[in-house]
Amino acid sequence: MTSPSAGSPSWIDAPEPLAHWIEAHRTAPRLAIDTESNSLHAYQERVCLIQVSTADADVLIDPLGTADVSALAPLFASAATEKVFHGAEYDLACLKRDFGFEIANLFDTRLALRTLGMQPSGLADVLAQEFGVTLDKRYQRADWAKRPLPTAQLEYARYDTHYLLPLRDRLEEALRVAGRWDEAREACAHLACTVHPAGNGNPEGYWGMTNARRLEPRQAAALRELYRWRDETARRLDRPPFKVIGDEALLELARMQPRDADEVLHVPGVTPRLASRYTPPILAALERARSAPPPRPPAAEPIDPAVLGRYDQLRRWRKAAAAERGVESDIVLPREVLWDIARAAPRALADLRPILDCLPWRLQAYGPALLQALWGTKSAKG
Repeated sequence: MTSPSAGSPSWIDAPEPLAHWIEAHRTAPRLAIDTESNSLHAYQERVCLIQVSTADADVLIDPLGTADVSALAPLFASAATEKVFHGAEYDLACLKRDFGFEIANLFDTRLALRTLGMQPSGLADVLAQEFGVTLDKRYQRADWAKRPLPTAQLEYARYDTHYLLPLRDRLEEALRVAGRWDEAREACAHLACTVHPAGNGNPEGYWGMTNARRLEPRQAAALRELYRWRDETARRLDRPPFKVIGDEALLELARMQPRDADEVLHVPGVTPRLASRYTPPILAALERARSAPPPRPPAAEPIDPAVLGRYDQLRRWRKAAAAERGVESDIVLPREVLWDIARAAPRALADLRPILDCLPWRLQAYGPALLQALWGTKSAKG
């Protein structure tokens, strides 16, 4: 792994150095930011590290130390300082969930690349292409809650932000040359205000499993009891639910409903180690399911056929517009915005304007085409 030109990253885990760092960077024009969480190692993941880079230094902020990282809130919410992420959605959701942070003036380098018609698979590939940097990927699945973190892991963490500012500058130049700068900035702003926090603990979460809605009523009851058992076990052990037992094995148990230990062992996905540890509670959950009323799937919100028809027209238009521009469909317009337009059925730009109030570039670029896609004729300007 190529060494960054700056010195070793600074480690901040106490209130006083964090306060000094924030004061020193209160008017910074740009900050590159990333986070590391322990999603693969805990029931309820949490942010375990916040990496921040400026033009000349990297800092690693420890939310598990004595520093009150909520002190970062004004800086992160400041419109005067641009916050640069790569693939920001997950980081934003984690920062909002754990600390209530709102991020203003966001620039997402991955979203910028996609606006240019590129499809980056990850930051490592981008850094290799743009800077000739090869990242050591062995820490991608590390437990970031452990302390102390080894030096090599700290070096790995700082790379997630060290090159983001020069990458951002290269992308701005490319976006301006392509005439897509305003479009990308708008997409970044929209992303910052539409991300929602998420976590485990939804008692109805089993309905989101693949093919769960295809189960027969008794099988659905079995899945509900198994899901509840798994969630309680994962919470007690403080590990991700999938590390107790995976979704596919849980569904197979619900389908087959074994009645003894030998039958449990023959369920696809149930390993001997898993069976030896969990067979009694699995059988107990299945027994509870036999006398419990079957659950009803959450009722899907009824969709007016006229709304669905308009959505299909808009979706076809979006697909064609994306193909013509060489970008993915959501770069043209997010899916939820298409649904908003389909429900509102605007007949003029004046009707469309409130729906695209936070997407003015797209209103100007696509407004007439959207109306034509809906009604087949050009509508009033309004």
